[in-house]
Amino acid sequence: MSPQLLFSFVLSYFALLLIVAWRTSRNSNNESFFIGNKNSNWVLVAFGMVGTSLSGVTFVSVPGTVGASGFQYYQVVIGYFLGYVAIMFVLLPLYYKLNLTSIYNYLQQRFGRVSYRTGAIFFIISRTLGATARMFLVVNILQLFILDKMGVSFWVTAAVILLLILLYTVEGGVKTIVYTDTLQTSFMLLGLVVCISAILGQMNLGFGEAVQKLGEADLTRVFNFDVNATSFFLKQVLGGAFITIAMTGLDQEMMQKNISVKTLTDSRKNMFTLATVLLVVNFLFLVMGGLLHLYAQEKGLDLKGDDLFPGIALGGYLSPIIGVVFIIGLISALFPSADGALTALTSSFCIDLLDIKNRNDWSEEEKKKRRWTVHISFAVLFFICVMVFKWIDDKSIIDVILKLAGYTYGPLLGLFSFGIFTRRKVKDAMVLWICLASPLLILSLDFINNAEWFTGKMGLTGSLAEGLKTLSQNTFHGFKLGIEILILNGMLTFAGLWMISQKEEV
Repeated sequence: MSPQLLFSFVLSYFALLLIVAWRTSRNSNNESFFIGNKNSNWVLVAFGMVGTSLSGVTFVSVPGTVGASGFQYYQVVIGYFLGYVAIMFVLLPLYYKLNLTSIYNYLQQRFGRVSYRTGAIFFIISRTLGATARMFLVVNILQLFILDKMGVSFWVTAAVILLLILLYTVEGGVKTIVYTDTLQTSFMLLGLVVCISAILGQMNLGFGEAVQKLGEADLTRVFNFDVNATSFFLKQVLGGAFITIAMTGLDQEMMQKNISVKTLTDSRKNMFTLATVLLVVNFLFLVMGGLLHLYAQEKGLDLKGDDLFPGIALGGYLSPIIGVVFIIGLISALFPSADGALTALTSSFCIDLLDIKNRNDWSEEEKKKRRWTVHISFAVLFFICVMVFKWIDDKSIIDVILKLAGYTYGPLLGLFSFGIFTRRKVKDAMVLWICLASPLLILSLDFINNAEWFTGKMGLTGSLAEGLKTLSQNTFHGFKLGIEILILNGMLTFAGLWMISQKEEV
């Protein structure tokens, strides 16, 4: 199928999103943008959040991991489920009790204004890096398989996609995204099912036979009991749980949609539905990854990692229709994470840093203009970050995202944990410094632990490189830090807050 024809399907998809945005954003205001007037349907929110939680990374990177590690990623998915349960019974009741628009306002009520601003700043950093890493993955695939063949530069592709996202989010915000995310999740899951069916057809296998064949190829192994490995099951399950608590429960983008639901009961229904659906959908992505790996071996294709799925879907090995389904599924996986992130970042900046809701000296029209300015500014920042990821061009974006989450969400985990599980009062002015020191100390540990990788990336050789490798071996004795960095970072932040706190007077 020609790149021009594939591109026409992409444009048609954008046109559909713009029509939905136009219809849903009519008569919208600032409250519509920030929390959907607290009138969102929990079923739509739950279904749309499936797409936001999965993103293009799950669509491409998760299938690509199966060849090297089997179904071990499912250890993390089990952890995700446990994390959603914790959000349901610990964080959601807190947010509804305080009637929050920004979840970081809790930190102001508990500790003070510096803590509040610190939480918002770490969210802005975290979500910007995570969303743009996900966006880069999808934009890069569109570029390699469609736009390069049409002579379009990467920066033009990234800029145009961000402009289109701006067009359908700048007015309606959350009110619009609840509907566009539902539409996009539908397309993404349809793409997943169609692609699995197509591969099964090519290999003349039923679903049960396929799973059996994957097992015979040792691709369905889930649990890793090697304590020193980064994929040791306890690390992965605990890491997955805390990643969900941090990247969903302490993330304004995810909670912004959740608290737009009227009642706590409906919000919990939303969260449980999301958690259950993700167990099934991630399993299907892993099955598809195994099938793609077997298909690549059968055809003698040298495809692995993030190149596996797009290489087969768009490389002419399956029917042209599958190429279209893949592209639509891919961009459907991209936009729930990109549009939601852009909206949530705008909301957090306006509410948490500009204090827009309490500025009585600004008219509604003035507030709207400032919101537009912030929204456009974040789109520009997204573009810059995507170009940086293009320069780095890592082959496994899911590893990059989980690593970044450990550094940027760790302080948020420590802050909220300290606030919820202690009654101590901190020295508010020192909170920012504790939250900066913690990830820097963890980075130092990670540098020593992964000295060989870092020295290779930095081009270090000679006695310095050998000395760092020896230090790593003598310090960690083969133990490798993985996604538990998030937990360590949170614990270190918690300990630092304890040191600058005192018992609250009764």
